[in-house]
Amino acid sequence: MTPTQRTLAYVRGTLGMQAGITEKWNPHAHIRQDLFGFVDVIACSPGHGIVAIQATSGSNVAARITKIREEPRAPGWLASGGRIWVIGWSKRGARGKRKLWTPRVVEILKGSELEI
Repeated sequence: MTPTQRTLAYVRGTLGMQAGITEKWNPHAHIRQDLFGFVDVIACSPGHGIVAIQATSGSNVAARITKIREEPRAPGWLASGGRIWVIGWSKRGARGKRKLWTPRVVEILKGSELEI
């Protein structure tokens, strides 16, 4: 499973949100392109509002936060009432025990980040 697939399963199953993929493959440039330069998944629910999600590996969370902070369209998303989450996936578990894929969810706020 990719980080995007894990994220869809997490937000739909665990959080009970409606969600869909927004990133698209550009065959001419041979790259994946995110909506607004930072959105892989869009999700919504009455309890969470509308959330733009960047899905990544656990080791790339800080790089994705920097990418979003540098994206000129991100402040407009936040000013419009949207939320931005970076969800990083890594295998975690006690020593000697089975490791499970675990999400680390960081919300990007206007001037800071909040781990949720």
